[in-house]
Amino acid sequence: MLVIAGWATLVGGLGALAAWLLLMLIGLVTNLVFYQRWDTQLVTPSGGHDPWWLILFAPIAGGLIIGLMARFGSEKIRGHGMPEAIESILTGGSIVQPKIAVLKPVSAAVSIGTGGPFGAEGPIIMTGGAIGSILGQALHVTADERKTLLVSGAAAGMAATFNSPMAAVLLAVELLLFEYRPRSFVPVVAAVAVATVVRGFILGTGPVFPVDATGLHITPTVSALAVVIGVSGGILALVATWLVYKSEDGFARLPFHWMWWPAIGGAIIGIGGLIEPRVLGVGYDVIDELLTGKATLGLILGILVVKTLIWSLSLGSGTSGGVLAPIFMIGGALGALEGMIFPDVIPGFWAMLGLAAVVGGVMRSPLTGVVFTLELTHVWGAMLPLLIASTAAYALSVLALKRSLLTEKIARRGLHLTREYSTDPLETFFAEEVMCTDTDATRAARELADSAQESGLYVHPRDTLRHVAYVFAEHGVTEAPVIDGGEPVGLVTAASLLQARLHDLNEERLRQRRFRLAPPRPAVAVR
Repeated sequence: MLVIAGWATLVGGLGALAAWLLLMLIGLVTNLVFYQRWDTQLVTPSGGHDPWWLILFAPIAGGLIIGLMARFGSEKIRGHGMPEAIESILTGGSIVQPKIAVLKPVSAAVSIGTGGPFGAEGPIIMTGGAIGSILGQALHVTADERKTLLVSGAAAGMAATFNSPMAAVLLAVELLLFEYRPRSFVPVVAAVAVATVVRGFILGTGPVFPVDATGLHITPTVSALAVVIGVSGGILALVATWLVYKSEDGFARLPFHWMWWPAIGGAIIGIGGLIEPRVLGVGYDVIDELLTGKATLGLILGILVVKTLIWSLSLGSGTSGGVLAPIFMIGGALGALEGMIFPDVIPGFWAMLGLAAVVGGVMRSPLTGVVFTLELTHVWGAMLPLLIASTAAYALSVLALKRSLLTEKIARRGLHLTREYSTDPLETFFAEEVMCTDTDATRAARELADSAQESGLYVHPRDTLRHVAYVFAEHGVTEAPVIDGGEPVGLVTAASLLQARLHDLNEERLRQRRFRLAPPRPAVAVR
């Protein structure tokens, strides 16, 4: 663990540099395309003075370039990055091709820089993950250790982009690690810590979207209205998720190669840009206006309708770009709209709750949504309503949709994953609790005991069933003697393992009343 944590610190520093370079590259492409100047500062793609043909055709040209890069470079650059990272972890031994570390950020810079309404975080996750994976491929490590380095790079890039170390760690745990164990948690934190420090030297240490929390007072009414924000955010999350996958289905039915799809997605973006130019690009300036209460009603409605549509529909085309920044903007617009009829708290307060709600609903990561919002704004006093809003949206999303925006894409590739973290029932039972001790089992145990002690094919009474399962898998058997003090005391079989699963199933499904709230009424004689 400590060795991997040491390597993770290197990955963290490199991940932070990769995030910085990608942001500069996005700024460079945006300035070249829309302002015809050489500058790396992040700017709005359209400043309101561009000719209509540039707004319309720049995203189309960007889509053509991305299609060519995907066709002749690597198909892995398509999409928003996180499902691709998850798939690499699940099926690819956490191995990412080195060329992805170059192609993914370049394709994202082209997509966003030509007006794509996407975020930089998805490509940064894939790029940082590629850096960790490449290092892991060069070292003599296990697949699990390589996975830890991959996730360390991904989380480091996220932390450096938004100055959000806690949210980056939570994102890693909730979406990428598939475990919460010291062997992975410690290295990821080490990488995120280094990335955040490096980010401080490059981009500063302040919040990305600072909000003045003067006068913040959370009343019971505010907390109750947070539920309303959460439910509406959950509904918006359902609509956006549905649009993305309906869009994917629609593109899949087109009678020509997928290389051309991003260009069609670019046409959708260009039309949206003609309606509301500020929906184009990453939109950090728009998010800032929403969270500080400066956005006008026209901008709020434009973001809520036009941004949602062009982001969802163009993302389905397989172009390159992240989902977080658009979710921030769409959620912030929803909260800002509802805040016009809700009681005043502080400027941007309801937009913050909308942001957290839509993140919780779209990504099924409620804690990440809460902590992201807190770290982006530094309004720490809003923790409770943020938690309520994000959890309400998460609950609605879970009840209404089988899978999230991220996991649906994985499922469509024939994989299954769960987001439910619980104690393994095999860890809660010991061999002595389920072993067979009848006459036949004891006889079998004695027959196996002599050879078992030499081969190591036996278990102790206090070994967990998880250990028993590993013994079975290692030796390719379905039974083993249980030996205590050199003497066989029973036989454990594969069927014995099912007792733990059955206990877990009963605790989940069997409903019982253990005591009555009131004593039963005495019987009354009927005459």
